[in-house]
Order: sequence, then structure tokens, then C-alpha cells
Amino acid sequence: MNLVERLKNIRLVRSFVYGFVGMATYPGLTLINSIKIEGTEHLKKLPRNNVLFVSNHQTYFADVITFIHIFCAVKWRKENKLGLPYYLLNPFTNVYFVAAEETMNGSLISRLFKLAGALTVKRTWRAEGKDVSRTRDESDTQKIDQALNKSWVITFPQGTTKPFAPGRKGTAHIIKNNQPVVVPVVINGFWRAFTKKGLSFKKKGSLLSVRFKEPMIIDYTQSVDEILDQVMDAIEQSKNYMLKGKHHLMSKLDK
Repeated sequence: MNLVERLKNIRLVRSFVYGFVGMATYPGLTLINSIKIEGTEHLKKLPRNNVLFVSNHQTYFADVITFIHIFCAVKWRKENKLGLPYYLLNPFTNVYFVAAEETMNGSLISRLFKLAGALTVKRTWRAEGKDVSRTRDESDTQKIDQALNKSWVITFPQGTTKPFAPGRKGTAHIIKNNQPVVVPVVINGFWRAFTKKGLSFKKKGSLLSVRFKEPMIIDYTQSVDEILDQVMDAIEQSKNYMLKGKHHLMSKLDK
């Protein structure tokens, strides 16, 4: 285990990173933009481990950072709001997030954010901006399995910020093998407010929305493909949702 892996498992280190990153990003979420949060009542009775959050993905960092803000606020008994960020004084640190290794090694900020609990994995379909084809690294799966065994994990089944991209089977394998409580999350507005690769502002005054749904009811004996289809429908990124709502058209026009 290298130094970064050791440090990110130390609660005090992660608390410091959460506090630093949280204070730096709070104005962008609540003052420069606005945020609408729904469904935090579904978080209150979750177990402390083996909980998997599955979400659509719109930026490399702002999505995950917002989730951490919300988890910290819920720990301080806030419901569907952030309020003042005093929750960062004693943040919720029992959470990890899955991220592409290439992304987390891309800048000084991303390297720092790795200490917040990044589970870095190698993409099997893309690397350095090019399409590739390689087998899944079993050690990456083991990282996620181990994290689920002791905490919550956030993952983005599509593995890309492109809307309505197909889901990756790795998420379904994790669900089938670990049988976690799976909480779907639907986000919007982040693509409009922030640049994709950083936390720079793209359009100020945007409405960010995060909606936590009830934990999914999953038959773990189903095939990987069936579980993945269920997940993609739950995060509203399936073909059934592709032509619903103006957000899809707006995201295309914004490219």
C-alpha cells in the first residue's frame, strides 16, 4: 500500500481535506449558483457499510464534492439543504468514490482530492483521450469490494460525463457480488454551471439539483445485464429517458 493509500484511510487526513475542499467549493454551490436537494430522508436509516450510490455524471469533480457536502450536512441533521457550512467542522468521512486513475492524476488539485477517498480504477475502454480495449483489473474490483465492506461508495456507472452513454458492466458485477443497498441519484445543472474537467465556472446563477431516490429493490440472482438495465433506468439514463425532458436537448445545444 503506497503513501496516498495509507493517508486516505486516516480519518483525520480526510477530515482536513473535506474541510479545505468544502470551504473552497461551498460558495460555488450556494452563493454563485443555487442548489436544490431532494430525498435526504432516504439517507438517514442507511447502514454504515455496504451502501452503493449510483449516479449519472456531469463533471469530473463537482458532482462528488456536492455529494460529500450533502452527506456532511445530513450528519448534522439537515434535511434537503446545506445551510451554513459549519458541518465541515466534523465532516462525514465514511464514504469513498470511484474515479478514473487518469483523471485523479491529472492535476495538483485532483491529487489532493484523492486523499478524500478516491478509489482509482483503470478504464477498460478509454485512456489518454483514446479508445482502448483492455481487460478489467481485478485489483480495482477488490478496492471497491473492500471499501463497501466498511463504508459507503459512490460510483458513476457510465464512467463518462456524456449524457445517456451506456452503463458499464463493472457496476452490475459489484452489485451482484456484494449485494449492497443501492441508492440511485439523479443530478442536473452541473454541466451548465461548471467546466467538465475542473471547478471553474461556466455559467453563474445556474440551478444545481441532486435527487436521492429510495434504495432499489434488486433481485441479485438476475444476470449482470438485467441488473445494469435496472440501474440505468433508476438513474434516468436508459433509453426510456433519452428523449424525455428538455435537459437532454439543452445539453446537446450547449456542447
